[in-house]
Amino acid sequence: MEHKFFTHLKLFSLLAICLFAVPAWAQQAISGRVSGSDGGSLPGATILERGTTNGVSTNADGAFNLTVQPNATIVISSVGYTTQSIAVGNQSTINVTLAVSATQLSEAVVVGYGTQTKADLTGSVTQLTAKDVENVPVVSFEQAIQGRTPGVQINQGSGKLGSGVQIRVRGSSSVTASNQPLYVIDGIPATSTDAGTDTEPLNPLADLNPNDIESITILKDASSAAIYGSRASNGVILVNTKKGRQGQTKVNVGYYVGTSTPTRKRKFLNAEQYKRLFTEAAENEGYDAEEEFEGNGIDFNSTSDTDWASEALTRGRVEQYDFNVSGGDAKTRFYLSSTFNDQTGVIVGNRYRRGSGRINLDHSITDRVKVGLNLSLTRSVNDRTPNDNAFTNPLQLNALPPLQPLRDPDTGELNNNTLYYNNLIDLEKGSNRAGTYRSFSNVYLSFQPIKNLTVRTEIGADFLNLNEDFYRAAGTQTGGDTGYGSSDQTQVINYTTNNTANYNYTFNEDHNFDALVGFSFQRSDTKRTSAEGRGFPNAEFTRINSAAIKTDAGSFQDGFAFLSQFARVNYSFRNKYLVSGSVRRDGSSRFGANNRYGNFGAGSIGWVVTEESFLKENRILNFLKLRASYGLTGNAEIGNFSSRGLFNALPYADQAGIQPSDRVGNPDLTWESTAQADLGLEYGFFDNRISGEIDVYEKKTTDLLLNRPLSFANGYTNVTENVGTLNNRGLEISLNTRNFDKAFKWSTNFNISFNRNKITSLAAPIQSQYLGSVREGLPIGIFYGRKFAGVDPANGDALYATAEGGTSSNVAMAALQVVGNPNPDFTGGITNTFSFKGVDLSVLGQFVSGNDLYNAAGIYQSASGDYFDNQTLDQLNAWRNPGDVTNVPQLRLYGGNGTAQSSRWVTDGSFFRVKNVTLGYNLSSDLAKRAFLKSARVYVSAQNLFTFTKYDGYDPEVNTAAFGQANFLIGHDFYTPPLAKTFLVGINLGL
Repeated sequence: MEHKFFTHLKLFSLLAICLFAVPAWAQQAISGRVSGSDGGSLPGATILERGTTNGVSTNADGAFNLTVQPNATIVISSVGYTTQSIAVGNQSTINVTLAVSATQLSEAVVVGYGTQTKADLTGSVTQLTAKDVENVPVVSFEQAIQGRTPGVQINQGSGKLGSGVQIRVRGSSSVTASNQPLYVIDGIPATSTDAGTDTEPLNPLADLNPNDIESITILKDASSAAIYGSRASNGVILVNTKKGRQGQTKVNVGYYVGTSTPTRKRKFLNAEQYKRLFTEAAENEGYDAEEEFEGNGIDFNSTSDTDWASEALTRGRVEQYDFNVSGGDAKTRFYLSSTFNDQTGVIVGNRYRRGSGRINLDHSITDRVKVGLNLSLTRSVNDRTPNDNAFTNPLQLNALPPLQPLRDPDTGELNNNTLYYNNLIDLEKGSNRAGTYRSFSNVYLSFQPIKNLTVRTEIGADFLNLNEDFYRAAGTQTGGDTGYGSSDQTQVINYTTNNTANYNYTFNEDHNFDALVGFSFQRSDTKRTSAEGRGFPNAEFTRINSAAIKTDAGSFQDGFAFLSQFARVNYSFRNKYLVSGSVRRDGSSRFGANNRYGNFGAGSIGWVVTEESFLKENRILNFLKLRASYGLTGNAEIGNFSSRGLFNALPYADQAGIQPSDRVGNPDLTWESTAQADLGLEYGFFDNRISGEIDVYEKKTTDLLLNRPLSFANGYTNVTENVGTLNNRGLEISLNTRNFDKAFKWSTNFNISFNRNKITSLAAPIQSQYLGSVREGLPIGIFYGRKFAGVDPANGDALYATAEGGTSSNVAMAALQVVGNPNPDFTGGITNTFSFKGVDLSVLGQFVSGNDLYNAAGIYQSASGDYFDNQTLDQLNAWRNPGDVTNVPQLRLYGGNGTAQSSRWVTDGSFFRVKNVTLGYNLSSDLAKRAFLKSARVYVSAQNLFTFTKYDGYDPEVNTAAFGQANFLIGHDFYTPPLAKTFLVGINLGL
């Protein structure tokens, strides 16, 4: 023991010598002032030492002080101005004048394990700033960036608060593995998959306060993303939270409050229409209408006229309090924040609350040793809405007949004698709550042992603790006669260590090298304990401990690990010829023993044409860069044990036993690999009054991870194998213009993206029980089934297309074929920003075009009176007489006329949405000072203000989770709630 103690003491002493005894070199102190092109000072401008996190912000007079390494280059940036890079050399005073710019073609951009100026980038990267996500009435930051990012399609899926959000970066790259991007928060990969037990997914990223975000960087091509190797095929989203800056302490207080309504309410039959339609449907089939009504529990002579569809939706409310303070000196910088957000959804019973706190600290121990801490804690509570496919989903109330009253006229209680379950009873006698404690945290040590070399080590952890408590009292559908409850507790501990060495060197003022090497280790462990019971004394006792019978209990543990080494080299010559290359080797516990490690890499080149002498003095074209990249990335997002043959416990009575699982292990299982080529052009005209980017790309994914069915004769049902390939190819265009730039300012940002997806090789087709399908030669998720061919004018029969090219009313004769495509032709957005003196106006529009949507609920709610579910108004246009031309077959109760699953309910899902409109007023500095404030802003804002679409469902931005979360189940609607239209008023004060 004594020997070990002295051994450890020697190692500690050696480490201390390495950290503190390396000979120091002279640091260089610089100071200066940053002003705009009008001569006025620019407070809050950022001065950053290139290749490091060392930086400050200018004070109220635009002045700054900063200590840098010898031969350093500083990057000066400010929102709305062109970024400048200046070699410090021997200068001690640097005064800078920034030119006005609509875009920052040379802004500092966060990339994997570092930063680069945008002018030096050779990859396809989109970066958004804090102003894009602050004070927007959404639960998670992804919802706030819709329509702002070329090549990135974001679908909220439904209007349920805190539900999962679907993001696709340059299309879908997998059939069964995850298509979601990798999220990295302050350098640490975050848990971004749903940890809940319900089929309706929760959004783990809702635990991050959007107002704490400094920047969001989306790595889209292989050159930018390959540094993350085996998890970068779906793109990488880097989120950096706010930091304190050297200078005067800033205190900001914000508050907003608003109200919400559904973007659309669907219309269903009223009592008179319902009675008339179903009477006709019954008589067409030879039934006595009154007898059939009464036989199904519907009072034929009822005087009720209940608008059940409106009972499912309500007026929501949103409120947020926000406080943060930041500042620091040359030694210590800090950022502290606290936020409370409370939203009541537009679906009855849906409410989301989040309280969070954060502290980010950076401290310079010496000129060459720095430490830092990012620590956050979030508590969120989500009163959830049931799965779309559950009778307890409030939107399924629209199936109830208007002849049935909301409340029992005799007791005044909610009516429990309806055609289907009156799920409003659950709101009175039950709860469904998910409560989360979440912490995103990391600490780092940065050390500069020699000039130009920075060694950094960091350890980060993402702690997630989720409690799901479900209770239904006696008298509810689930609770039965005695009540039912369940409780699930899930704990996810995800920790990572990154260790890097970065060397940045410039010689002869022409050549700049930036080299990075590092290694990383990540481990994630998930534990879950669950219990359920029945027989509760009364509705006041809701915990499982109070249940008379503990009907079930269980526990579960899961986990994975990654071990990685990586390197990157960037080279630029005279800031005009650019070369970059990266490589990463990943090892994963998820893959087979024979293929546990994989190698991924990328290379790219760039040419800043405007740095050439023949364009140097050009007054029209002020920036032009050509770039090209090619690389290989991977996808490791599958089950943690898909490569292994497992055993399950199999108890019999009181005897323990085991049995093999129904899946065969595969020691050769390996990564999905995506090879991507990208060609890009960046441009700026007339002093960047017109600027933007154009990218064309092709992605080829091989070794798709798919489950191959096996014969049941051997006792196993499937094996996971690498079979199949798919392609994505696309075009992205972004255009930024500064239309007016005097006292009145008007700028426009436009982006549009085209992506084409095709399955190029597949062992066997995959068909869902609905229309979603995977077939070779077709896009993922293609709608495949019967084609509805209209109505026979002679007799009102529903018709289907046959293989011979004709039509038939016999469903068995219908040919199975492609009937729609849920993948859009193009997506995009347009933002117009206006300002005049203290007034500003921003209008964001989002559009999706060419995609089809399938309303799977149509088989019940638009079904020609097949059963007593209330019908949509279009069913009143049914065929009635020979010669009638209509798309609604004759009404036939129990007749199944046109109710076979088909393209009858496939419609165009294109839409244009006025996503956000914000009108604000900034008090002049004189007025603010009179109120003892540094700044003050009041604003009004509208979210999802208008939606223009031909889709006849609740909302065209839909993707139900009712049938699972398979990648090919896209564009399906099934009693899915609409998004919220929100109006709010807010105020921000700088103290």
